[in-house]
Amino acid sequence: MNGWKEYKILDAPFEIIDGDRGTNYPKQDEFSQNGYCLFLNAKNVTTDGFAFNECYFITKEKDKILRKGKLQRNDTILTTRGTVGNIGFFNERIPYENIRINSGMVIIRPDPKGILPEYTHQLFRYLKSDFDVFATGSAQPQLPIRDLKEIIFLLPMLPEQRAIAGVLSSLDDKIDLLHRQNKTLEGMAEALWRKMFVEEAESEWKVGKFGDFIKTTSGGTPLRNRQDYYENGIYKWVKSKELQGTFIIDTEEKITEEALNCSSAKLLPGDSLLLAMYGATVGEHGILTEEATCNQAICALIPNENYPYTFIHMFLKMNKEEIINHAVGSAQQNISQVVIQNLEFIQPNNSIIQFHKMVEGYFEKIKLNIFQIRTLSRLRDMLLPKLMSGEVRVML
Repeated sequence: MNGWKEYKILDAPFEIIDGDRGTNYPKQDEFSQNGYCLFLNAKNVTTDGFAFNECYFITKEKDKILRKGKLQRNDTILTTRGTVGNIGFFNERIPYENIRINSGMVIIRPDPKGILPEYTHQLFRYLKSDFDVFATGSAQPQLPIRDLKEIIFLLPMLPEQRAIAGVLSSLDDKIDLLHRQNKTLEGMAEALWRKMFVEEAESEWKVGKFGDFIKTTSGGTPLRNRQDYYENGIYKWVKSKELQGTFIIDTEEKITEEALNCSSAKLLPGDSLLLAMYGATVGEHGILTEEATCNQAICALIPNENYPYTFIHMFLKMNKEEIINHAVGSAQQNISQVVIQNLEFIQPNNSIIQFHKMVEGYFEKIKLNIFQIRTLSRLRDMLLPKLMSGEVRVML
Protein backbone atom coordinates (compact mmCIF):
# COMPACT_ATOMS: atom_id res chain seq x y z
CA MET A 1 0.00 0.00 0.00
CA ASN A 2 1.38 3.39 -1.00
CA GLY A 3 2.68 5.39 1.94
CA TRP A 4 2.13 2.61 4.52
CA LYS A 5 5.21 1.49 6.42
CA GLU A 6 5.69 -1.59 8.61
CA TYR A 7 6.83 -0.99 12.20
CA LYS A 8 7.49 -2.91 15.35
CA ILE A 9 6.10 -1.11 18.39
CA LEU A 10 9.73 -1.00 19.56
CA ASP A 11 10.69 1.22 16.57
CA ALA A 12 7.47 3.19 16.17
CA PRO A 13 7.25 6.97 16.71
CA PHE A 14 5.98 6.82 20.27
CA GLU A 15 7.43 6.25 23.71
CA ILE A 16 6.31 3.53 26.13
CA ILE A 17 6.48 4.83 29.71
CA ASP A 18 6.15 2.64 32.79
CA GLY A 19 4.83 3.78 36.15
CA ASP A 20 6.92 4.38 39.25
CA ARG A 21 7.24 1.03 41.04
CA GLY A 22 9.89 2.03 43.57
CA THR A 23 9.82 2.62 47.30
CA ASN A 24 7.72 5.77 46.87
CA TYR A 25 4.80 3.87 45.29
CA PRO A 26 1.67 4.94 47.27
CA LYS A 27 0.58 2.71 50.13
CA GLN A 28 -3.09 2.01 50.79
CA ASP A 29 -3.36 4.58 53.60
CA GLU A 30 -1.98 7.32 51.30
CA PHE A 31 -5.02 7.31 49.02
CA SER A 32 -8.05 9.53 49.63
CA GLN A 33 -11.41 10.22 48.00
CA ASN A 34 -10.24 13.71 47.05
CA GLY A 35 -6.86 15.19 46.39
CA TYR A 36 -4.37 16.74 44.00
CA CYS A 37 -3.53 13.87 41.64
CA LEU A 38 -5.82 11.08 40.44
CA PHE A 39 -4.06 7.72 40.77
CA LEU A 40 -5.66 5.40 38.24
CA ASN A 41 -6.94 2.01 39.36
CA ALA A 42 -8.11 -0.96 37.29
CA LYS A 43 -11.73 0.24 37.35
CA ASN A 44 -10.77 3.58 35.77
CA VAL A 45 -9.59 2.08 32.44
CA THR A 46 -12.30 -0.11 30.94
CA THR A 47 -13.16 -1.74 27.63
CA ASP A 48 -15.06 1.49 26.83
CA GLY A 49 -12.29 3.90 27.84
CA PHE A 50 -12.00 5.91 31.03
CA ALA A 51 -14.55 5.58 33.85
CA PHE A 52 -14.40 7.72 36.97
CA ASN A 53 -17.06 6.20 39.21
CA GLU A 54 -14.49 5.12 41.80
CA CYS A 55 -11.50 7.44 42.12
CA TYR A 56 -8.51 7.58 44.47
CA PHE A 57 -6.14 10.51 44.85
CA ILE A 58 -2.70 11.27 46.23
CA THR A 59 -1.42 14.57 47.64
CA LYS A 60 0.66 17.11 45.77
CA GLU A 61 3.61 16.25 48.00
CA LYS A 62 3.33 12.54 47.16
CA ASP A 63 2.97 13.31 43.48
CA LYS A 64 6.22 15.30 43.48
CA ILE A 65 8.38 12.47 44.76
CA LEU A 66 7.17 9.93 42.18
CA ARG A 67 9.54 9.76 39.23
CA LYS A 68 7.58 8.17 36.37
CA GLY A 69 4.03 7.55 35.27
CA LYS A 70 2.57 11.08 35.08
CA LEU A 71 0.22 11.65 32.16
CA GLN A 72 0.39 14.43 29.62
CA ARG A 73 -2.52 15.46 27.43
CA ASN A 74 -2.91 13.23 24.34
CA ASP A 75 -1.28 10.22 26.01
CA THR A 76 -2.87 6.80 25.50
CA ILE A 77 -3.01 4.44 28.50
CA LEU A 78 -2.81 0.65 28.10
CA THR A 79 -3.58 -1.85 30.88
CA THR A 80 -0.94 -4.60 31.05
CA ARG A 81 -1.98 -6.62 34.11
CA GLY A 82 -5.23 -8.23 35.19
CA THR A 83 -7.53 -7.15 32.37
CA VAL A 84 -5.03 -6.73 29.53
CA GLY A 85 -5.63 -4.38 26.63
CA ASN A 86 -8.05 -1.79 27.99
CA ILE A 87 -7.38 1.65 26.53
CA GLY A 88 -7.86 5.20 27.78
CA PHE A 89 -7.17 8.45 25.89
CA PHE A 90 -6.17 11.48 27.95
CA ASN A 91 -7.61 14.16 25.69
CA GLU A 92 -9.06 17.56 26.61
CA ARG A 93 -12.39 16.07 27.69
CA ILE A 94 -10.92 14.31 30.70
CA PRO A 95 -11.81 16.50 33.71
CA TYR A 96 -8.61 15.89 35.73
CA GLU A 97 -5.39 17.77 35.13
CA ASN A 98 -3.05 15.61 37.21
CA ILE A 99 -3.21 11.86 36.65
CA ARG A 100 -0.79 9.00 37.27
CA ILE A 101 -0.93 5.37 36.18
CA ASN A 102 -0.67 2.45 38.57
CA SER A 103 1.76 -0.44 38.25
CA GLY A 104 -0.56 -2.40 35.95
CA MET A 105 -0.51 0.14 33.13
CA VAL A 106 1.82 1.87 30.68
CA ILE A 107 1.67 5.23 28.93
CA ILE A 108 1.95 5.46 25.15
CA ARG A 109 3.27 8.94 24.31
CA PRO A 110 3.21 9.67 20.55
CA ASP A 111 5.65 11.83 18.60
CA PRO A 112 3.19 13.93 16.55
CA LYS A 113 5.77 14.31 13.78
CA GLY A 114 5.35 10.62 13.02
CA ILE A 115 2.01 9.54 14.50
CA LEU A 116 -1.01 11.57 15.56
CA PRO A 117 -2.30 11.19 19.15
CA GLU A 118 -5.84 10.39 17.96
CA TYR A 119 -4.49 7.75 15.59
CA THR A 120 -2.33 6.26 18.36
CA HIS A 121 -5.46 5.82 20.46
CA GLN A 122 -7.27 3.99 17.64
CA LEU A 123 -4.16 1.93 16.76
CA PHE A 124 -3.89 0.47 20.26
CA ARG A 125 -7.57 -0.38 20.20
CA TYR A 126 -6.95 -2.22 16.93
CA LEU A 127 -4.02 -4.16 18.40
CA LYS A 128 -6.13 -5.62 21.24
CA SER A 129 -6.17 -9.11 19.70
CA ASP A 130 -2.35 -9.08 19.56
CA PHE A 131 -2.16 -8.11 23.22
CA ASP A 132 -4.37 -11.08 24.12
CA VAL A 133 -2.02 -13.44 22.23
CA PHE A 134 1.06 -12.21 24.11
CA ALA A 135 -0.59 -12.07 27.56
CA THR A 136 0.70 -14.68 30.01
CA GLY A 137 -0.68 -16.12 33.26
CA SER A 138 -4.14 -17.48 34.01
CA ALA A 139 -4.91 -16.17 37.52
CA GLN A 140 -3.76 -12.65 36.64
CA PRO A 141 -2.81 -12.21 32.96
CA GLN A 142 0.13 -9.90 32.21
CA LEU A 143 1.46 -8.36 29.01
CA PRO A 144 5.27 -8.16 29.29
CA ILE A 145 6.67 -4.95 27.79
CA ARG A 146 9.36 -6.92 25.94
CA ASP A 147 6.62 -8.84 24.11
CA LEU A 148 4.53 -5.72 23.54
CA LYS A 149 7.46 -4.10 21.73
CA GLU A 150 7.67 -6.97 19.22
CA ILE A 151 4.14 -6.51 17.84
CA ILE A 152 4.12 -5.45 14.18
CA PHE A 153 1.69 -3.06 12.50
CA LEU A 154 1.33 -0.89 9.38
CA LEU A 155 1.38 2.91 9.67
CA PRO A 156 0.13 5.29 6.95
CA MET A 157 1.36 8.84 6.34
CA LEU A 158 0.01 11.66 8.52
CA PRO A 159 -2.76 12.87 6.12
CA GLU A 160 -4.28 9.37 5.99
CA GLN A 161 -3.82 8.94 9.76
CA ARG A 162 -5.81 12.14 10.21
CA ALA A 163 -8.61 10.95 7.91
CA ILE A 164 -8.85 7.50 9.55
CA ALA A 165 -8.81 8.94 13.07
CA GLY A 166 -11.45 11.47 11.99
CA VAL A 167 -13.90 8.76 10.93
CA LEU A 168 -13.43 6.69 14.07
CA SER A 169 -13.29 9.68 16.42
CA SER A 170 -16.56 11.06 15.05
CA LEU A 171 -18.26 7.81 16.12
CA ASP A 172 -16.51 7.98 19.50
CA ASP A 173 -17.77 11.55 19.90
CA LYS A 174 -21.38 10.51 19.25
CA ILE A 175 -21.07 7.63 21.70
CA ASP A 176 -19.52 9.92 24.31
CA LEU A 177 -22.32 12.47 23.85
CA LEU A 178 -24.96 9.80 24.48
CA HIS A 179 -23.10 8.59 27.59
CA ARG A 180 -22.95 12.15 28.93
CA GLN A 181 -26.63 12.69 28.16
CA ASN A 182 -27.48 9.55 30.12
CA LYS A 183 -25.38 10.74 33.04
CA THR A 184 -27.29 14.04 33.05
CA LEU A 185 -30.68 12.29 32.94
CA GLU A 186 -29.66 9.93 35.74
CA GLY A 187 -28.50 12.93 37.77
CA MET A 188 -31.86 14.65 37.30
CA ALA A 189 -33.67 11.53 38.55
CA GLU A 190 -31.32 11.30 41.53
CA ALA A 191 -31.88 14.96 42.44
CA LEU A 192 -35.65 14.44 42.36
CA TRP A 193 -35.31 11.31 44.52
CA ARG A 194 -33.34 13.22 47.15
CA LYS A 195 -35.87 16.03 47.13
CA MET A 196 -38.95 13.80 47.43
CA PHE A 197 -37.70 11.01 49.69
CA VAL A 198 -34.96 12.63 51.78
CA GLU A 199 -35.41 16.40 52.02
CA GLU A 200 -39.22 16.29 52.01
CA ALA A 201 -39.64 12.95 53.79
CA GLU A 202 -42.72 12.91 56.03
CA SER A 203 -42.56 11.62 59.58
CA GLU A 204 -45.77 9.60 59.25
CA TRP A 205 -44.41 7.44 56.45
CA LYS A 206 -44.32 3.83 57.59
CA VAL A 207 -41.13 1.78 57.49
CA GLY A 208 -41.19 -1.90 56.65
CA LYS A 209 -38.99 -4.59 55.18
CA PHE A 210 -38.08 -4.69 51.50
CA GLY A 211 -39.36 -8.26 51.13
CA ASP A 212 -42.82 -7.27 52.38
CA PHE A 213 -43.43 -5.22 49.22
CA ILE A 214 -41.09 -6.58 46.54
CA LYS A 215 -40.92 -10.20 45.37
CA THR A 216 -37.38 -11.55 45.17
CA THR A 217 -35.87 -14.66 43.59
CA SER A 218 -32.51 -15.86 42.27
CA GLY A 219 -31.25 -17.63 39.20
CA GLY A 220 -29.16 -20.65 38.33
CA THR A 221 -26.43 -21.99 36.07
CA PRO A 222 -27.28 -24.76 33.57
CA LEU A 223 -24.71 -27.57 33.48
CA ARG A 224 -21.47 -26.24 32.08
CA ASN A 225 -20.53 -29.58 30.53
CA ARG A 226 -23.63 -29.40 28.33
CA GLN A 227 -22.45 -27.13 25.54
CA ASP A 228 -25.77 -27.58 23.78
CA TYR A 229 -27.40 -25.65 26.64
CA TYR A 230 -25.50 -22.54 25.55
CA GLU A 231 -25.25 -22.97 21.78
CA ASN A 232 -27.94 -21.11 19.85
CA GLY A 233 -29.53 -19.99 23.12
CA ILE A 234 -32.67 -17.87 22.93
CA TYR A 235 -32.81 -16.47 26.49
CA LYS A 236 -30.35 -13.86 27.72
CA TRP A 237 -28.43 -15.18 30.74
CA VAL A 238 -27.05 -12.42 32.96
CA LYS A 239 -23.88 -12.77 35.05
CA SER A 240 -22.82 -10.52 37.91
CA LYS A 241 -20.07 -8.80 35.92
CA GLU A 242 -22.71 -7.55 33.47
CA LEU A 243 -24.46 -5.47 36.13
CA GLN A 244 -23.35 -1.87 35.76
CA GLY A 245 -26.17 0.20 37.23
CA THR A 246 -28.07 0.64 33.99
CA PHE A 247 -30.25 -1.17 31.44
CA ILE A 248 -29.14 -4.62 30.28
CA ILE A 249 -29.75 -4.89 26.54
CA ASP A 250 -27.54 -7.88 25.75
CA THR A 251 -25.55 -10.62 27.48
CA GLU A 252 -22.34 -12.47 26.83
CA GLU A 253 -24.13 -15.83 26.90
CA LYS A 254 -27.62 -17.10 26.14
CA ILE A 255 -29.29 -20.37 27.13
CA THR A 256 -31.78 -22.68 25.44
CA GLU A 257 -35.30 -23.62 26.46
CA GLU A 258 -34.02 -27.03 27.59
CA ALA A 259 -31.31 -25.40 29.74
CA LEU A 260 -33.95 -23.23 31.37
CA ASN A 261 -36.17 -26.23 32.15
CA CYS A 262 -33.30 -28.37 33.45
CA SER A 263 -31.78 -25.85 35.85
CA SER A 264 -32.79 -23.47 38.62
CA ALA A 265 -32.59 -20.54 36.20
CA LYS A 266 -35.91 -18.70 35.91
CA LEU A 267 -37.41 -16.53 33.21
CA LEU A 268 -37.70 -13.03 34.67
CA PRO A 269 -39.99 -10.28 33.34
CA GLY A 270 -38.71 -7.14 31.69
CA ASP A 271 -38.03 -4.21 34.08
CA SER A 272 -36.84 -6.65 36.77
CA LEU A 273 -33.94 -5.38 38.86
CA LEU A 274 -30.91 -7.69 39.19
CA LEU A 275 -28.63 -7.27 42.22
CA ALA A 276 -25.22 -8.96 42.58
CA MET A 277 -24.87 -10.95 45.81
CA TYR A 278 -21.31 -12.39 45.64
CA GLY A 279 -17.68 -11.35 45.27
CA ALA A 280 -16.26 -8.09 43.98
CA THR A 281 -19.54 -7.07 42.33
CA VAL A 282 -21.69 -7.14 45.52
CA GLY A 283 -24.18 -4.27 45.41
CA GLU A 284 -24.00 -3.71 41.64
CA HIS A 285 -27.31 -3.87 39.83
CA GLY A 286 -28.97 -3.62 36.43
CA ILE A 287 -32.41 -3.35 34.82
CA LEU A 288 -33.75 -5.90 32.32
CA THR A 289 -35.14 -4.44 29.09
CA GLU A 290 -36.93 -7.72 28.25
CA GLU A 291 -37.49 -11.23 29.58
CA ALA A 292 -34.20 -12.85 30.60
CA THR A 293 -32.55 -15.22 33.06
CA CYS A 294 -29.62 -14.88 35.47
CA ASN A 295 -27.19 -17.01 37.46
CA GLN A 296 -27.41 -17.91 41.15
CA ALA A 297 -25.05 -15.09 42.19
CA ILE A 298 -27.82 -12.60 41.43
CA CYS A 299 -30.97 -11.67 43.32
CA ALA A 300 -33.85 -10.63 41.06
CA LEU A 301 -36.29 -7.99 42.34
CA ILE A 302 -39.66 -7.99 40.58
CA PRO A 303 -41.37 -4.57 40.38
CA ASN A 304 -45.12 -4.19 40.78
CA GLU A 305 -47.78 -1.53 40.26
CA ASN A 306 -47.04 0.09 43.62
CA TYR A 307 -43.26 -0.17 43.38
CA PRO A 308 -42.18 0.38 39.73
CA TYR A 309 -38.65 -0.28 38.45
CA THR A 310 -37.66 3.41 38.52
CA PHE A 311 -38.18 3.62 42.27
CA ILE A 312 -36.46 0.30 43.03
CA HIS A 313 -33.51 1.30 40.82
CA MET A 314 -33.03 4.55 42.70
CA PHE A 315 -33.48 2.78 46.05
CA LEU A 316 -30.68 0.33 45.18
CA LYS A 317 -28.45 3.11 43.89
CA MET A 318 -28.94 5.39 46.88
CA ASN A 319 -28.54 2.53 49.37
CA LYS A 320 -25.62 0.76 47.66
CA GLU A 321 -23.18 1.38 50.53
CA GLU A 322 -25.62 0.04 53.09
CA ILE A 323 -26.16 -3.09 50.99
CA ILE A 324 -22.38 -3.62 50.65
CA ASN A 325 -21.96 -3.16 54.39
CA HIS A 326 -24.21 -6.18 54.94
CA ALA A 327 -21.81 -8.41 53.00
CA VAL A 328 -20.03 -11.10 55.03
CA GLY A 329 -17.19 -13.54 54.39
CA SER A 330 -13.43 -13.13 54.23
CA ALA A 331 -12.49 -15.01 51.05
CA GLN A 332 -15.51 -13.79 49.10
CA GLN A 333 -17.90 -11.11 50.33
CA ASN A 334 -21.56 -12.01 49.86
CA ILE A 335 -25.09 -11.11 50.81
CA SER A 336 -28.20 -13.30 50.73
CA GLN A 337 -31.79 -12.91 49.63
CA VAL A 338 -32.76 -12.82 53.32
CA VAL A 339 -30.49 -9.80 53.88
CA ILE A 340 -32.05 -8.05 50.90
CA GLN A 341 -35.59 -8.91 52.03
CA ASN A 342 -34.85 -7.45 55.48
CA LEU A 343 -33.57 -4.10 54.23
CA GLU A 344 -35.46 -1.18 55.72
CA PHE A 345 -37.96 0.12 53.18
CA ILE A 346 -40.21 3.18 53.29
CA GLN A 347 -43.89 3.38 52.37
CA PRO A 348 -44.26 6.98 51.22
CA ASN A 349 -47.98 6.93 50.33
CA ASN A 350 -48.58 8.04 46.73
CA SER A 351 -45.18 9.67 46.26
CA ILE A 352 -43.68 6.59 44.58
CA ILE A 353 -46.13 6.61 41.67
CA GLN A 354 -45.74 10.37 41.37
CA PHE A 355 -41.96 9.94 41.20
CA HIS A 356 -42.29 7.22 38.57
CA LYS A 357 -44.48 9.39 36.32
CA MET A 358 -41.98 12.26 36.61
CA VAL A 359 -38.87 10.23 35.75
CA GLU A 360 -40.18 7.50 33.44
CA GLY A 361 -39.43 9.67 30.40
CA TYR A 362 -35.83 10.12 31.57
CA PHE A 363 -35.33 6.38 31.81
CA GLU A 364 -36.96 5.65 28.47
CA LYS A 365 -34.53 8.13 26.89
CA ILE A 366 -31.60 6.50 28.71
CA LYS A 367 -32.70 3.11 27.37
CA LEU A 368 -33.02 4.45 23.81
CA ASN A 369 -29.56 6.01 24.07
CA ILE A 370 -28.06 2.70 25.22
CA PHE A 371 -29.46 0.96 22.13
CA GLN A 372 -28.00 3.75 19.96
CA ILE A 373 -24.65 3.40 21.72
CA ARG A 374 -24.65 -0.32 20.90
CA THR A 375 -25.39 0.37 17.22
CA LEU A 376 -22.67 3.01 16.93
CA SER A 377 -20.17 0.85 18.85
CA ARG A 378 -20.77 -2.07 16.49
CA LEU A 379 -20.26 0.19 13.48
CA ARG A 380 -17.04 1.58 14.95
CA ASP A 381 -15.77 -1.90 15.85
CA MET A 382 -16.52 -3.13 12.34
CA LEU A 383 -14.70 -0.22 10.70
CA LEU A 384 -11.69 -0.21 13.06
CA PRO A 385 -9.82 -3.27 11.69
CA LYS A 386 -10.70 -2.46 8.09
CA LEU A 387 -9.39 1.10 8.33
CA MET A 388 -6.33 0.35 10.46
CA SER A 389 -5.20 -2.48 8.15
CA GLY A 390 -5.76 -0.52 4.94
CA GLU A 391 -8.49 -2.89 3.72
CA VAL A 392 -10.79 0.11 3.48
CA ARG A 393 -9.20 3.43 2.50
CA VAL A 394 -10.49 6.92 3.33
CA MET A 395 -10.70 9.46 0.52
CA LEU A 396 -8.29 12.35 1.18
